[in-house]
Amino acid sequence: MRHLLLLVCCLSATWASAQLPLTPRQLYPGLFEAVQQGRVFPDNKTFVDMVPLAPPSRILADYAQQRTQPGFNLATFVKARFRLPASDASTYRSNVAAGLRPHLDTLWRVLERRPQDSVARYSSLLPLPRPYLVPGGRFREVYYWDSYFTMIGLSEAGRTPLVRSMADNFAFLLNRYGFIPNGNRSYYLTRSQPPFFALMVQLLAQQQTDSVLPRYQPALLREYAYWMAGADSLAPGKATRRAVRMPGGEVLNRYWDSSTEPREESYAEDVAAAKGLANPRQFYRDIRAAAASGWDFSTRWFGPDGKLTSIHTTELVPVDLNCLLLTLEQTLARSYKAQGQAATAKTWELKAAKRQAAIQRYCWNKAANWFTDYDLPQRRPATIRTLAGVFPLAFGVATTTQATQVAAGLKADFLKDGGLITTLNASGQQWDAPNAWAPLQYLAIQGLRRYNQQPLADTVATRWVRLNSRVFQQTGKLLEKYNVQNTSLPAGGGEYPLQDGFGWTNGVLLYLLNQASTKQP
Repeated sequence: MRHLLLLVCCLSATWASAQLPLTPRQLYPGLFEAVQQGRVFPDNKTFVDMVPLAPPSRILADYAQQRTQPGFNLATFVKARFRLPASDASTYRSNVAAGLRPHLDTLWRVLERRPQDSVARYSSLLPLPRPYLVPGGRFREVYYWDSYFTMIGLSEAGRTPLVRSMADNFAFLLNRYGFIPNGNRSYYLTRSQPPFFALMVQLLAQQQTDSVLPRYQPALLREYAYWMAGADSLAPGKATRRAVRMPGGEVLNRYWDSSTEPREESYAEDVAAAKGLANPRQFYRDIRAAAASGWDFSTRWFGPDGKLTSIHTTELVPVDLNCLLLTLEQTLARSYKAQGQAATAKTWELKAAKRQAAIQRYCWNKAANWFTDYDLPQRRPATIRTLAGVFPLAFGVATTTQATQVAAGLKADFLKDGGLITTLNASGQQWDAPNAWAPLQYLAIQGLRRYNQQPLADTVATRWVRLNSRVFQQTGKLLEKYNVQNTSLPAGGGEYPLQDGFGWTNGVLLYLLNQASTKQP
């Protein structure tokens, strides 16, 4: 075991010393801020995804020379020197009459991207060696946690080679950067996302047996090293990067981003939101950490006032993140078992057992009968209930009694006409009521089924499929998120318009359709 940990440490050190590609803000100082703050494009993500038609030094020299001249137009200047990002999905037109399943089958091809040995020089896109799927809409690159739910759909569609290609791409990113970035863009190289890589590997193992696990073991170890970096030197009650030493001495984890600057893809929004704050750098850190969680944004991360300016993501120990790291530890144990290394497998099983006990100790909120995040400064479980509370059911952490209590809370408070709302707060943020998201529906259904709460699981699945199907019939689209409280209205909130495509919606929907078809006589 010791030699493997030393290997991971050496690999992490090699990555840390590697030269990372420059981001758009680093490449175009001054011009970048002018474009983003000036709203040359309605969506700040457009500029950071554009490819320059000349070297940055030449573009900056032209900008310095021309920007003070009479009649200078910034939009014209930029559009003459950069290529707009392509969007294949924008040219696709669905055939509603053909039905939902043919639409899903076609979307796998529409959203697939070919591998790149290289990308255009100075592009923010990071090359990947194997084919992959993007979510759709403005999301033109692979996204980490989205991809797991897309891969579920690919598996259901019998596209196992593409499932393996995507797993190989994530292993490649771990080898190259020491972690899996939020997405394969240079401006995402400061953070990861919910660590679903172990579940991707498990998905392959379901089809190819545990013999596939050793292939991905080095990458799994690298991911673990990333999340646990600095944990050994922590005193109780202290945190560093993504690791937290809990009051009782246990190690759990939090979301984190290594930057304290505004997000480049949402630069104008972040600068505006931080205006007047006493500590804008901490605000940017917490904004970025929420982006690392995938829940950007939600009152889950906010203070008692329920406002974005009170965001304190890094002060919370998220229940969902630690359930995912628990399954990473369990998957590593399985990988050693598959190689006949029983003693090392036992070491990882003990790590998982300790984490499971810690999740129980710190994240079970007895007053609410719910699993919540743990508030470090308050030294107690957070008071806000969210759909992240289903993760301990999906990953087998809950007791039978706790699962029954969570199921009762889901039915009483979260279940709506179209499925399960994300939180009980209508804040205008996209990860709050009345919105619902495919990955959380899937995990809730899996968790309920695991604890024999079958009728409620079936109700959630039926309502979600019905809503997805009806919106498709009306619009020809499958969407990123849905309004489940008033199903006649679209979902809203967030920093960008409602997106269609949509990778994880497609994957979960096909899984649920197939599950329903197997139950029919």
